[in-house]
Amino acid sequence: MEYRVLGRTGLKVSKLCLGAMMFGSWGTSEQSEVTKIIGTALDAGVNFVDTSDNYSGGESEQLVGGALADLGARDRVVLATKCHMPMGDDPNSRGNSRRWIFQEVDNSLRRLGTDWIDLYQIHRPDLTTDIDETLGALTDLVRAGKIRYFGTSTFPAHLLVEAHWTSQFRARERFVCEQAPYSLLVRGIEGDVLPVCEDLGTGVITWSPLAGGWLSGTYRKDRELPFTIRSFVLPERYDMRLPENQRKLEAVEALAGLAERTGISLIELSLAFVLQHPAVTSVIIGPRTAEHLDSQLPAAGVTLDAEVLDEIDRIVPPGVTLNPHDAGWRHPALDDQARRRR
Repeated sequence: MEYRVLGRTGLKVSKLCLGAMMFGSWGTSEQSEVTKIIGTALDAGVNFVDTSDNYSGGESEQLVGGALADLGARDRVVLATKCHMPMGDDPNSRGNSRRWIFQEVDNSLRRLGTDWIDLYQIHRPDLTTDIDETLGALTDLVRAGKIRYFGTSTFPAHLLVEAHWTSQFRARERFVCEQAPYSLLVRGIEGDVLPVCEDLGTGVITWSPLAGGWLSGTYRKDRELPFTIRSFVLPERYDMRLPENQRKLEAVEALAGLAERTGISLIELSLAFVLQHPAVTSVIIGPRTAEHLDSQLPAAGVTLDAEVLDEIDRIVPPGVTLNPHDAGWRHPALDDQARRRR
């Protein structure tokens, strides 16, 4: 397993990161199965585990904490979690305010069964909160020893730049990494977020390299398309009546053919593609079962040659996201007619 430095921190993380979104009611709730998956990943050289407070309402954090305790592995794992998403009906139990960050970091520490979090990430932008308030709260948590570093997730490039300069002018600790959506079907960040992160020395962790299952091999023209929790909750990403999802299926067919001609699986092609971008530090894989993990770990040893990368660019051009709903965050101004019409 290759280890890469996260931004400019000196912290070395495996180029595959074990994502825990499918641990809990969204996937598997068996502690023994979660412990097995995490143990297998650690044996393969993975030292980086990523979860979030809102995954299965906190259950994911509890299962990850239980697994690390069972394995006696807390000290050798770079443990990451997040806050921002709603954690109840209270309007203050969400967002990026100092009040909520202080409250929720303690909740995550309790659920994870640990004294510190290595990487604490802000799960989405919050345009109602001054970025200086968020950075100030996170800086205080670093100084209190509750977190070691902090980062963002699914922030647009302009907000990453704003945060960087705010840290400089206000003498705050800075965001050390951005966790962004990136896959063969979702390439929008290639035109802004990835170059900005390279310029700022910001690490990049990517999520959904299999595009929410589209690149797992189960979405093919000759097969009945699966019905999953994600397709029920996020129909705009899976409803085949939408032309943008038809375009995704066409691309998947072409990419599957390319993988077959290259002699690797579509999963390996998809993960290797993301890993090969020079701005990417680590790619999150999110297995629900041990079998899923076994199909993804081999990608760590795959390198794509120039001909394969050129063919990928012909199928899905650089910087193109085939379905805008896959981008992960949409600026509220686009939903407010008053802000785009005179």
